[in-house]
Amino acid sequence: MSGLLALLDDVAGIAKIAAASVDDVAGQAAQAGAKAAGAVIDDAAVTPKYVHGFAAARELPIVGKIALGSIRNKLVFLLPLALILSSFAPWAITPLLMLGGAYLCYEGAEKILGALFPHHGTEAEDAAEGSPEELEADKVSGAVKTDFILSAEIMTIALASLTAGQPVWLEALVLALVGIGITVAVYGGVALIVKMDDVGLWIARNARLSATRAFGRAIVRFMPWFMSALMVVGTAAMLWVGGNIVLHGAAATVWAAPYEAIHHLAETLTASAPAAAREALSWAVTALCDGLFGVILGTLLIPVATRLINPLIALFRRRTA
Repeated sequence: MSGLLALLDDVAGIAKIAAASVDDVAGQAAQAGAKAAGAVIDDAAVTPKYVHGFAAARELPIVGKIALGSIRNKLVFLLPLALILSSFAPWAITPLLMLGGAYLCYEGAEKILGALFPHHGTEAEDAAEGSPEELEADKVSGAVKTDFILSAEIMTIALASLTAGQPVWLEALVLALVGIGITVAVYGGVALIVKMDDVGLWIARNARLSATRAFGRAIVRFMPWFMSALMVVGTAAMLWVGGNIVLHGAAATVWAAPYEAIHHLAETLTASAPAAAREALSWAVTALCDGLFGVILGTLLIPVATRLINPLIALFRRRTA
């Protein structure tokens, strides 16, 4: 009888450990996902453009294909790479994170430059020859490639936010949960966004009440404005998160002065504010400074990318083709 009681006690202890692990995984996954918010918002803002120009019946299948490619990027390629870095080269996480942050700054600055001085030739690219199936495959391929970069940033941010010294299986579980959860949230949201105009049109045509039909027409009119606002929010999030990542990484490795100066400025400007609003104002000042730094860094990186990196990539592709 005593042996059975001891066995039950051991089982109860294992159950408690398992429950604590589940709570820990869920908590860390939520924290890591929150820290990756900037890249997530940009992912959601970028994806809808890939279904532009296709028949309404193909919008959701295209989003589904991109979502499956995103899951493959995160779980098949990036998750093993993240675990290898965590186990054998943890020192590389911060530099890689800074590299990803710099890329976000570059992308954000390029979007601002494109809005101020629209690039020529995009219409020709959109009107590329080929069957609808070939055009769809090209769009999906381009979206999955873009997603790979954003997913790499998301997974690196998630990895950097994990508690050090954890078992590999726990890190893998947290990263997998982050990857799947973010993908479902992003592409579920994208699917909803790209179909909202169709929903509004259906309501406008089929609703019985005039007020409901008016609501449907309002949705149709509102969606273009919403898409434009989403792109602005996505760009701002890229610059803010990218700038913060680079500044924080520099402070932890080579140069802490800019990071410390921003936080000192935030404390100075909010010192006289009411206590209840001080924390929110401090965050706003810090985020604004991080974003301005992101704009400056991204603008400086544009000529580096266009005159050096992009030609090297094109040369590599020609030689390997």
